Amino acid sequence: MLGLICIDVDGTLVGTGNVVLPEVWDALRQARAAGIYLSICTGRPATGNALAYAQQVDPQGWHIFQNGASIVNVATGESRSEELPPELLRQLIDTSRRTGRILETYTDSEYAVEDTSARSVAHAELLGVPFAPRALDSLSGNIVRAQWLIPYSEQEAVMTEPHEGLSLHPASSPVMPDTLFVSITREGVSKGSAVRQIAKLYGVPLDRVMMVGDGHNDVLAMQEVGYPVAMGNADEQARAAAKYHVGHVDQGGLIEAVALALKA
Repeated sequence: MLGLICIDVDGTLVGTGNVVLPEVWDALRQARAAGIYLSICTGRPATGNALAYAQQVDPQGWHIFQNGASIVNVATGESRSEELPPELLRQLIDTSRRTGRILETYTDSEYAVEDTSARSVAHAELLGVPFAPRALDSLSGNIVRAQWLIPYSEQEAVMTEPHEGLSLHPASSPVMPDTLFVSITREGVSKGSAVRQIAKLYGVPLDRVMMVGDGHNDVLAMQEVGYPVAMGNADEQARAAAKYHVGHVDQGGLIEAVALALKA
């Protein structure tokens, strides 16, 4: 069997309706009981629903949040974070305030958004945190990530804008199908760089690691591991990066991935 399974959240663990199938939890408990390490690998922050998912997947383990900007042990609170360069963060905030485009900023455990539109309110509900608008630069502690919340019609414009010194990670959620989430981290930080760190922490060779995902922001992690798996609902980029394909998230595709890991 494999040594480590890294699991995306939206579209992989969590399906339509922002729920995890009970059978998926059963499969993950079986994998952990067999001795496989499990790690959440998500663009979400280490708070709200994502933190609860991580604690249920492995309450003693290391988990990847914020597209690799936060690597957190949920038992000890130890964090290996990559701060956004302050001058580049200031440019993002200025752009948001000038254009009216929705921007969020994140530390390991808090986030800020100034926009009060329905899209921002819906995202707070998705994250499982209270909606409490605040200044983007008002967070205490290191800001490790920012994120654009945009309609798909703005995707090309945002992705082609200069973001020097930063990496962009577009992703989607079946819970908010009208919204593209463009996560912004320090250049070189990604789910891929974080998976390398997690595998090293656990002493698992990368060729014995599985990454299960459905989106563009999962591709760099898929390219690092020996067992890249795409969900049935995966986008074109994730499908192309995968060696293995399983069913749709709402049909328990993750259960198939766990079965593969157990017999590999």
